[in-house]
Amino acid sequence: MRHPPVAPLARSGVKMAERLPSSGSLPDGQVAGCDTSGMILVHRIFRWLYRELPSLVRDVDDGDVERAGVVGIYAKLDFFALHLHHRTEDTVLWDRLAAREPGCAVHVELMRAQHAEVASQLARIEPQLDPWLEAADAGLRDAFAGDIEFLRDTLLVHLGNEEDDILPVAGAVMSQQEWDQLEAHTRKTLLARRRDFPRDVLSLQLGLLLASVPEAERDEWYHANVPAPIRLLYLLLMKRRYDRAMQELYPDRPVPSMF
Repeated sequence: MRHPPVAPLARSGVKMAERLPSSGSLPDGQVAGCDTSGMILVHRIFRWLYRELPSLVRDVDDGDVERAGVVGIYAKLDFFALHLHHRTEDTVLWDRLAAREPGCAVHVELMRAQHAEVASQLARIEPQLDPWLEAADAGLRDAFAGDIEFLRDTLLVHLGNEEDDILPVAGAVMSQQEWDQLEAHTRKTLLARRRDFPRDVLSLQLGLLLASVPEAERDEWYHANVPAPIRLLYLLLMKRRYDRAMQELYPDRPVPSMF
C-alpha cells in the first residue's frame, strides 16, 4: 500500500542520528528510499484509540454489565492491535535499521526499551478487564481506566520519538519492498486471527485508516491506496460493519474526530 506525502514530521529536542558508515546492505535489485508516511496514519489511529478508551471505560455506570461488555470488546481489540503493531516493528524494523544505519542504533535501543515498557503496562492492564466485566464494579472500572491513561501517556511519548528519530532514517535507508513487509506482516496476522474476535477487524482497520486521513484528502487517498475490489467490498459490506461498530461505541453522540 502506497501513501501520499503528509505534512513534515514535527521535530523533538532529540538530536537526529549522526550518519555513520553502514554495516548493512540492501537486498539485490532493491534501492534505498521508501515512503513511510503511512505510519503517521497508523500512529494517529493509536493516539485516538488510547485517547478515547479511558473515557469509554469511565462512562460505564456502576453495575452496567451490558455496556461494560460492549466497551470490553473494543478494549480487547485495542490491546491486540498495539501488541501486533509493536511485534511487527520488532520483527521487521529494528535489526535492519541498526545494521543499515549504525548512527540510528541509540534510537533503536530506545524503541526496544519503550516497547518493553508498553508490554509491561499491557501485562498489568489486560488481566483487569475480565474482573471488571463480570460486575462492572466502579472501583475496578476506575483503576482499569487509570492504568490505561498511564499507558496512553507512555505511548504518546513513544510515538513521537518514533516519528522524529526512526521514520526519517527508515525512509532514507530502507527499500520500499522492505518497508512494505510491515503491512504484509500485519495483514497476514489479521487474516489469520480475524475469527478470534466478535467484530470484523478488517472492516475496522480500513474504516479507521480512512478516518485517519484528513477529509479533504480522503477520496484521493482511498482511490490511490485501496484496490478497486476492496473498495467495492467496503461499499457493499465493510463500511456498514464499521459504521455499526462506531454506533455501538458512541450510541448517543457523534464519533469523535481523530484531528
